Amino acid sequence: MRGEWNSEQAISAQNLTLSYSGIQILRGIDVALPAGQTLALLGPSGCGKTTLLRLVAGLLAPTTGDISINGQMVAGPGVFVPPEKRQLGMVFQDYALWPHLTVAGNVAFPLEMAGIGRAEREARVTAALDRVGLGAMAARSPAALSGGQQQRVAIARAIVGEPRIVLFDEPLSNLDRELRETMVAELGALIRGLGLTAIYVTHDQSEALTLADQVAVMEAGQIAQLATPEHLVEQPASPKVAEFLRLGAILRLVRDAQGWSCAGRALGPLGGPEVALADVLVTPRALRVTEIGQAALTGEVLAAQFRDTGYTVTVRLDGAAEPGRAIRTVQISSDTRMRTGERIGLQILPERLRWFPARADVPM
Repeated sequence: MRGEWNSEQAISAQNLTLSYSGIQILRGIDVALPAGQTLALLGPSGCGKTTLLRLVAGLLAPTTGDISINGQMVAGPGVFVPPEKRQLGMVFQDYALWPHLTVAGNVAFPLEMAGIGRAEREARVTAALDRVGLGAMAARSPAALSGGQQQRVAIARAIVGEPRIVLFDEPLSNLDRELRETMVAELGALIRGLGLTAIYVTHDQSEALTLADQVAVMEAGQIAQLATPEHLVEQPASPKVAEFLRLGAILRLVRDAQGWSCAGRALGPLGGPEVALADVLVTPRALRVTEIGQAALTGEVLAAQFRDTGYTVTVRLDGAAEPGRAIRTVQISSDTRMRTGERIGLQILPERLRWFPARADVPM
């Protein structure tokens, strides 16, 4: 899938593939990233997102296809520019800080390798640490810092050489949830403030949707969907994308003369495609609590969690179990806390459903 952008491309990749011992790891990757934007590579472990990042960084060479950075081909037929000449910054998952060097020493290390003079080196290090809020900790050991502070040191080291492009490989995965949320906001502000172009690898959809201008959802070595965060949430390209983003429940519906049914329970006319079988995304916004006697769906409350200004309620639907599939559950939003075990009725709002062709590999 190719990104459809009109502005100047800072990074572009065409028909990238990568194979090991005859096994294809990446298949037909096309990406285009304009200068000043952030692209998130989102997906579960083993989907190929870190491998794609390493191809851009020059830590791996593609089997076929080509990569260009700022209009210059850096990998392709007969061409391979090594990592140190691609003018990129990188932030790793494990920070990769030298324990025997001070904070300032860690940040200065790439400048030393580049032969930058001492005076300029010190000025750049001071500026980079100030940008990440660690100017007062230059003389400390990395071991004396918290995990969030160590991550800031790694970010300072990535930007000290003043690259226009920075690559992030799951940089916040070792931090707890509350600190990750804070760091995502800080990182986004830093990227925008410095006018950087960034590729950000993560398995956390909230990070990707918060930070990125474009999100590439990856599955089995391919890009399943490439879109803005808003488009992904409103129009996921497939049930798998919707399920990975935790947008709601995917239900298999059957059409007959009276309309649609789910697991033998009649739902009536809901619109949708003129087909006998369809999969439908049911988000919390597509359901409304109603009287059981008037409900299209009924079920039992399994759990209620308080989030922000209301409750997210998980409901196990009544009806025959679907072979080969987990127990069918949906989530709804509620202003009040519902009791576990409480039985409720649900009305479906057809205009808020997202329809997909039924997948042959999913049993009814």
